[in-house]
Amino acid sequence: MMNKKEISAGGVVYRTTEDGQIQIQLIVDRYGKTTLAKGKMEAGETIEQTALREILEETGMVGRIVEPINIIAYTYQHAEFGPVDKEVHYYLVAAESGDLQPQIEEIKGVDWYAPDEAWSKQRQNGYDNNDDILRIGLSKLGINV
Repeated sequence: MMNKKEISAGGVVYRTTEDGQIQIQLIVDRYGKTTLAKGKMEAGETIEQTALREILEETGMVGRIVEPINIIAYTYQHAEFGPVDKEVHYYLVAAESGDLQPQIEEIKGVDWYAPDEAWSKQRQNGYDNNDDILRIGLSKLGINV
């Protein structure tokens, strides 16, 4: 029997401040962990549309996809369905507009950080499988950590 499959998408969201500094958006999820905005694909959506919708819903920011970063694949145990094969597609996303506003049903907080601060928060309090995503995202912005 095949495992149920689930696709999510999200992004490394960044903006450039008026003085030319790059800032990275990080959220704090309901478990208190530092992470990236992401969520499940809905019927009729492309993976890119999912990423942008989830970023908007979770953080209030309207983004534009710059390029793909990578896909994380893992299996988790679901109470009802048993093992679920999950794929999370991450993109580099430029924040275009919006007001930073956490979706309190889903997450505890969201903020902008300097790249080195974002990296140390990820290393200290993030999910291990996001290390590569953030590192690749930063390197695409010309930042090496």
